Amino acid sequence: MYTMKYLFLMLSIVSVIVSLFVGEIDIDMANLLDTQSMDYKILMELRLPRAVGAFLAGGVLALGGMLFQSIFRNALASPYTLGVASGASFGVGVSVLLGLSSLSYLFGFVGGILTVLIHLAFSMRVKYYDKDSMLLIGIAMSFFYSAMLMVLLYLGNLQESYAIIRFTMGSLDTLPRDIWALGMSAVVVVSITYMYKKDIVLMLISYDYALLKGVNIAKSSYILLSVVSVAIGVVVSLVGPIGFVGLIIPHIIKHLYKQSSDKLVFEIFFYGGVFLVLCDMLSRTLHTGANIPIGVVTSIIGVPIFIYLIIKK
Repeated sequence: MYTMKYLFLMLSIVSVIVSLFVGEIDIDMANLLDTQSMDYKILMELRLPRAVGAFLAGGVLALGGMLFQSIFRNALASPYTLGVASGASFGVGVSVLLGLSSLSYLFGFVGGILTVLIHLAFSMRVKYYDKDSMLLIGIAMSFFYSAMLMVLLYLGNLQESYAIIRFTMGSLDTLPRDIWALGMSAVVVVSITYMYKKDIVLMLISYDYALLKGVNIAKSSYILLSVVSVAIGVVVSLVGPIGFVGLIIPHIIKHLYKQSSDKLVFEIFFYGGVFLVLCDMLSRTLHTGANIPIGVVTSIIGVPIFIYLIIKK
């Protein structure tokens, strides 16, 4: 088992390094020592920041999915299935239509947090609000946000509609200049996860057991969900609603390491980042005349993996 984990880790690291040197333009290794060469500038100014940004975004999405699954105690919970990513996408769409694209972060925050607040409101006020109700509400909200995006497309002009459609497909093209925001989001999500690690462990066992141990479930859930939703809002506002990362990566890593989520915080973040970097590499190397949107690639890869995990379990 340890040999498989070590091999998986080495293959992941090698794959990330290889991703820096593949693309539409081949990089000559001999020219990397010359800081004025085009190969050096492509690597250091474009591909390296893009890979780092993809890694951070994938890590936040994967760890966010793990936290949603732990808090709601539902294996299908993720920013995508709960409608959080769709809410953030709708917020960004509103910013585009209003001509406030520079404030897309803020609109993404509001959309993501509003979705979580709706879930929390239902959990407190609906008597039989269980995990199935949570997923149904998330699906309903995703359909609602999709409908509202259609309204935005109808109201917008050709340029605004194109910007919204391209955004909903996911893109990593803006990462070289916005990587700092992803870095802050990653630091915040990892930090809050470690701060509330004990509460997460107890909630994974059962809510009743956590209460007996003195955990304020409502407070911990509010804080974790709010912070993670803000981070997801940042990621979605930058790279679009990328699906399946937060859904499949926690399950794959738990299956590989045979441990509970609370002991795999670093591993889930790391392999979530690696997964998105590799998906980005595929989107850039299929020679289709243009980069395939990253959200399309993750869905194509994620759907069969997700079905496989369901069949295995």
